[in-house]
Amino acid sequence: MSVYPPPEDVGKVLVTADEIQRRVGELGAEIARDLSGCTPLLVGVLKGSVIFVADLMRAIAGPVDIDFIAVSSYGDATASSGVVKIVKDLDSPIAGRHVILVEDIIDSGLTMKYLVEHMANQEPASLRTCSLLTRRGRQDPDVQIDYVGFELPPAFVVGYGLDAGQQYRNLPFIAIYTGQ
Repeated sequence: MSVYPPPEDVGKVLVTADEIQRRVGELGAEIARDLSGCTPLLVGVLKGSVIFVADLMRAIAGPVDIDFIAVSSYGDATASSGVVKIVKDLDSPIAGRHVILVEDIIDSGLTMKYLVEHMANQEPASLRTCSLLTRRGRQDPDVQIDYVGFELPPAFVVGYGLDAGQQYRNLPFIAIYTGQ
């Protein structure tokens, strides 16, 4: 029987499952308070944010809608190519909606900046950003993140939706990826 995750691929746990659930609950409460009386539209950036979006929507008291957008900037690599392209756009118009763009992790901020501009052009009533993780010292200072779960050191991480070559998304914690 093999061990999962392989200890040679997944190193130090940076954020435990309990810490994630506690912080997601706090983020849900903040969003519910900030958008009281509104039905926010959570727009998850596929694939990495899917677990976070599912937990976040359950943590928001009151009605909430979801949609997804898929972009490509990493492919199967561990570093961004520097080029963002939309591979699946939203299913519904967002004009007049209170939109929260939800990411798993903000590294350079290139993808978030691109998506904020893309969505702002569609005239939502409001547009906010939320990321489970940010990497310390890596973001473009022009990228504003309204709701942040955790700030991490600049290491490549996996778990809770984040992957390395499409693996390890199902881990309930966030850990440093040590594989190749």
